[in-house]
Amino acid sequence: MQRSLKQRLNLLREFSVPLISGVVLALVWANLDPAGYHHFNTTPLTGPLSFYFISNDIFMALFFGIAAVEITQSCLPGGDLNPLSRAMNPLLATLGGVLGPALVYTILNRLYGAPELARGWGVPTATDIALAWLSARMVFGSAHPAVSFLLLLAVADDAIGLAIIALFYPDPLHPVVPVWLLLTLGGMAAAYCLRRMEVRGYWPYITLGGGLSWAGLYLAHLHPALALVFIVPFLPHATRESKHLFEEDPADYSTLSRFEQEWKVVVDIGLFIFGLANGGVEFTNTGTVTWLVLASLLIGKTGGIFAFGCLAGMVGFKLPDGVKKRDLLVIGVVAGTGFTVAIFVAGQAFVDHAVMDAAKMGAMFSAISVLIGILLGRLLGVWRCVR
Repeated sequence: MQRSLKQRLNLLREFSVPLISGVVLALVWANLDPAGYHHFNTTPLTGPLSFYFISNDIFMALFFGIAAVEITQSCLPGGDLNPLSRAMNPLLATLGGVLGPALVYTILNRLYGAPELARGWGVPTATDIALAWLSARMVFGSAHPAVSFLLLLAVADDAIGLAIIALFYPDPLHPVVPVWLLLTLGGMAAAYCLRRMEVRGYWPYITLGGGLSWAGLYLAHLHPALALVFIVPFLPHATRESKHLFEEDPADYSTLSRFEQEWKVVVDIGLFIFGLANGGVEFTNTGTVTWLVLASLLIGKTGGIFAFGCLAGMVGFKLPDGVKKRDLLVIGVVAGTGFTVAIFVAGQAFVDHAVMDAAKMGAMFSAISVLIGILLGRLLGVWRCVR
């Protein structure tokens, strides 16, 4: 019975059902009863904390914390980012997947947009790991090396996305107050001390180190959802990594691994909350920025990843064995699924709620990349049945 429940939960997570369900419910609610949805989302639920605040400033700290676990593990000996030469082609492709959409967005905005939309360049730089992974498996099959290539690209993309949020999207209504970042440094110092003291439970790291880091970012007017990104690398971990991205290693009982195993399911199911809090966009709010974001994801992501992946091969960093240029093109299309992180960045990029909602709509429309990737995969002959 317990095994059956776990299998069902894993199935829900694998197909991003919680996230999509939250977005669909929010869309229906916001378009049938806009005032009711807005009241639910912004009215304090617990003390001064609204549902939107709980989702974006507290829950998303766990989401980015799990992303930080994957990045940390990938950098360990034996991980997918170690040694660096092994990962250079997907890493350079990732760079193209960030620069490409940012460039396309900037050019299109100058031609057809407006100056007040310029801050949105960071929205289409994101790739939704879960949806991209799902569609890649549908195109290539679970055992194809292109799936691992895409996962590595998506994780590296998330790392760059975290830096973009921190550096380029502070709250425009509240100037950054750097002195409060001393609290974040204090959280890192506390986590370092706990590591030196050989504390094996992850709660002291998360509550003490994470709490100080969150408070420092919040008071400095930087996004507190990034709090655990600065703490997770200090969690005790295995000396070598013996699994690939998003695989579970039942023999790894390290603090870092236990934190991921015990909270990843909570985060994946909890993405329903994020979808409900951020997906409530009225269809009438679709505007110029919607199409800027969508075009940048579809064209900029695909072109950037394909061009930089090919250039990397020309300078000596070859594509992984079994990944051909036609596979790389399909990978670029599939990576255009912005969704979760793109929606999150859209919420940080704009103050005007109408513009913000229009940008979010573009991020949600990017789910069409899944269908385009499947069709292109069939057209180019890379289609494989899921196995």
